[in-house]
Amino acid sequence: MREDETVATIVGVHGIGKYRYYQDAGRSVSGAAEAVRTKWNRYLHAGLPGGTAHRGESYITEIAYYAHHLCAPGRSLARPARAMDAESQRVFLDWATQLDGVRDAAGESLTGALRWATEFLLGKLERRAAEFATLFCPEVAVYLESANGPARSAARRTVAEVIRRNRPQVVIAHSLGSVVAYETLHANPDLKVELLITLGSPLGMRNVVFERLLPAPLAGKGGRPDGVTRWVNIADKDDIAAIPPALRSCFTGVDHDGMVDLDWIDFHTVEKYLGSGALAPFLKPYL
Repeated sequence: MREDETVATIVGVHGIGKYRYYQDAGRSVSGAAEAVRTKWNRYLHAGLPGGTAHRGESYITEIAYYAHHLCAPGRSLARPARAMDAESQRVFLDWATQLDGVRDAAGESLTGALRWATEFLLGKLERRAAEFATLFCPEVAVYLESANGPARSAARRTVAEVIRRNRPQVVIAHSLGSVVAYETLHANPDLKVELLITLGSPLGMRNVVFERLLPAPLAGKGGRPDGVTRWVNIADKDDIAAIPPALRSCFTGVDHDGMVDLDWIDFHTVEKYLGSGALAPFLKPYL
């Protein structure tokens, strides 16, 4: 904590599936961010020692809300996998074929593989996981479709503005938010963060995310942003977005890889991660 402050500042960077908050808030970015922040505070409180009911305690200073930048005109972020555009289908297939058994069974046909993978997910992973699959790929595809595309640039600019305005000691980034935060911190070395916590991160996912990161990995390795003092990564062992769950194998500067066992169906939600108790030892100096 900086000497001139008595209360730590924590910024959150949300993950997938948060566009509905923008809609519910009447297309207000600040309203959406506040709605997400309210939930994050409640979820995080549940994961802190004490076991008391949440009574409005505030831990998260601001949520860097960027979901509205990823909803391109005419493109839905919640469509069945078979209705995705070509780029979203490619991302979906690259992701799905990393699951045990899918690559061998899928074959070489994109259409056949996509159908097989979709049916496999719908039949084997239950309703929550299937919903997750239809959300994950379109948003990632929109963000990663070009190195300096408008959606990617706008999302990073939004996250940078929130971090620069709040000067947080801690940034907690979930899901796709970990990719946005990683690239943002690399692109803005003036942003200094004592602790970066990534939750359920797809940063190391081959063929989907890893090779497309900015800056590009060197010799098969990404690296901790220069402005980050410490990097803690936490992933559920069954989180199919976090492949691989541990990031040390593909990133230098990861100080801690923590594995948790959240819920075999509800394996990726920020509620489960924040409420797991896994963040408490790392956040203790800041709360």
